Amino acid sequence: MIEKRKRNQKLSIRLTPTEKKEILAKAKQAQMTLTDYLIECSRNTNITVTDLSEVLVELKRIGNNLNQIAKKANSRRFFFGKFDSVIEGQRKIYDAILSLTGDES
Repeated sequence: MIEKRKRNQKLSIRLTPTEKKEILAKAKQAQMTLTDYLIECSRNTNITVTDLSEVLVELKRIGNNLNQIAKKANSRRFFFGKFDSVIEGQRKIYDAILSLTGDES
C-alpha cells in the first residue's frame, strides 16, 4: 500500500471517455482511489526499450534477396526449388519483430 504523505503536485492527462471509464473501473475493482491506483500501476510497471532498427533493416535486405530469387525461379531461368515457404518464414520473423517494437511500417 502507498504510504500517507502530503500530495501537493498535480499531473493532468487527456483520455478518451472509454479509457477513463476503464481506468476508473480498474481502480474501483482494486478498491483503491484513482490516485493510488495510478501511482501503484506506474511504480510497478517495468518499461523495456528495445532498438531493433538494425535487425529490421537486415530483414528487409534478406526479404529483397528472397524476392529476387523467387522472381528468377518463377521466370524459369533457374531452378531453385520452392522458396514460398522461405519467403513466408521471413515475413513471419519480420512481423514478429515489428510487433515487439510497436512499429507498423
